[in-house]
Order: sequence, then structure tokens, then C-alpha cells
Amino acid sequence: MKQSIFILYNYLQSQENARDYLNHCYQKQEIKNHKKWSYHNCERFYYMIKHGLTYYKTGDQSPVMIRPLLYYYGMMHLIKACLLTIIPSYPKSTTLLAHGLSTRKQKKQNYQLLRDEVKIQQKGLFPYFSTHLFQVKTFTKEKFLIEHLLQAIPELDTLFSLQQQQSNFIMVGKINEYTLTFPEKILDIYHVSQNRFIEKLQAYINIASINKVNSGFQLLLHEPVAVMVNQPLYFHSQNACIYFPLNNHIPFQNHEMMHHFMLLYHLSMLARYESEWWGDFVQTQQSSDYSIITQFLNVTSKKVPSYLGYYLQQYIH
Repeated sequence: MKQSIFILYNYLQSQENARDYLNHCYQKQEIKNHKKWSYHNCERFYYMIKHGLTYYKTGDQSPVMIRPLLYYYGMMHLIKACLLTIIPSYPKSTTLLAHGLSTRKQKKQNYQLLRDEVKIQQKGLFPYFSTHLFQVKTFTKEKFLIEHLLQAIPELDTLFSLQQQQSNFIMVGKINEYTLTFPEKILDIYHVSQNRFIEKLQAYINIASINKVNSGFQLLLHEPVAVMVNQPLYFHSQNACIYFPLNNHIPFQNHEMMHHFMLLYHLSMLARYESEWWGDFVQTQQSSDYSIITQFLNVTSKKVPSYLGYYLQQYIH
């Protein structure tokens, strides 16, 4: 976790600091009665942060069997804390407290985890935070394959490459730098011209100029790519590089945090309601999917608190 984010979380371990922080957030957004709202919400916000981080810390020290549950609840608490920084009246309705996702209740014989699906519901926490935190108001589809969601996590790409002999991402730049470099083959993969490809990218990033380079093209940016902005670029938390998907089944319009939430929801449902199957999956470690799931849990345990910390950090600059 970036040092400044660690310091922010540490700072928020005080109700007085939580109140001052909320007051600053509300003032910056010109929310009416900001002082009143910050007093009203400070205790709830403080415990959302505290409980969320405690779930993650406990998950890190727990066996794989229960880690998805702890990380899912941890992520829920941190997301609700983020929502409270922009919507002081959250939640306005009890419908917003539902998961906002569903999965098949009955698992068939010869069940394959990576071929299962998560379905988006019209109401609940998932569509609500997707809209308000990441400006994703509509979804290109209502069901997502678990395998595709896992393939959309760049830290898992090496593992998928070993198992499937196919990479899902290509490195195009580095975090906090002003250039992105794409190979010519990316145009063939997406069946578009260079102009059309750049036109689509301009909806997400601020391009200053375009230069021809060996077997590709380079984009010079007005500013580095922002971590928390919804876009088709993915960030690798371990090597500080930026990646672009090589497969069109990797969602273009969704923020990666949405994928983590869907995956943790699904795995937590397995841990809770399919205990026999889940127990066998974890204990025997026979399935090739086991290494992917455990690696995902290792990645999400660090990446989610860090990313949501970036979100909380935006109002203190």
C-alpha cells in the first residue's frame, strides 16, 4: 500500500479526524449543511473504515476457507465509507443495502467454478456504487463469467498465460508517466483503424499528441492516467505498470474494483452456501483453478484497500 494511503487510513482511526475529514469532503463539494452532516456521519464513517480494515487484517491471517467472506465484508465497508464522502444521506433506502448481485443457487454436478456466472441486479449496493463511485450507469451485459472477471485482473495474467498459453494483457505504460505505447497488432485484435481506436480512447484519457514508433504508435498525454477513473486501462499493483486488454471479453467500461466486488461476492457465497464443494476445493487443491483463486485472494487483499484509499485521498489535495 502506498505510504500516503497508509497514513490516511491511520489518520482516520480517530473520530475527531474522521469528522474533520468528512467536513472537508462536503465543503469541497459544496454540500449544504456540511458541518452538520460531518457531525452526523463521523461515527458511522469511522467504524466503516475501522471494521473494513479489520476484516482485511483478519482475512490476511485466516485460512483460505474463510478469506473470501472476510475480504468481501471488508470491501463492502470501505465502499460504503467512500459513498458517505459524496452522499451524506447514504443510504436513503433499505434496497441499497442488498448485494445488488446474484448467482445460481443450485450448483450442477461436475460444477466448474470458472464457468459460473454472476448476475447484476437492478437495485442494491453494486449498481449503486458503480454509478456513484465509477460513473458506470449502464452495463453492456447483465451476466459476467467468473473466468472473464478473473482474466480482467492484470496480476493474474502470468498465471493464465502458463495455464492457457495466452496472455490477456499487454503493457502500454507506467503509472505517473505521460506516454502510452500500443503495438500495431492491437488494431487487428479489435478490428479497428488507428483513428477509431484513438477516438475511443479519447473518451477516457486526455491525449496531447500521437507519434509513430517501431511497429506501433505512442500517445503523449496531458496528464498521467488516473487510477480511480473508469477506463479501459488496467493497473498492475506489483510492478506499477499500465496494461491494456488483448481480449474483447474483458469489460471495457467497468472499473476493476467492480470486478473484485463481483468475484468476492461469488466466492463468499460459495464459502457460505456451498460449504461441501468449497471445502473440498480448498482442502484437496486438485483443481487447476485453485492456484488462480488463491492468487486472486492475495492480490485483492492489498489492491482493494489501496485503490479505495486513492478514492478517499482525492478530497485532501
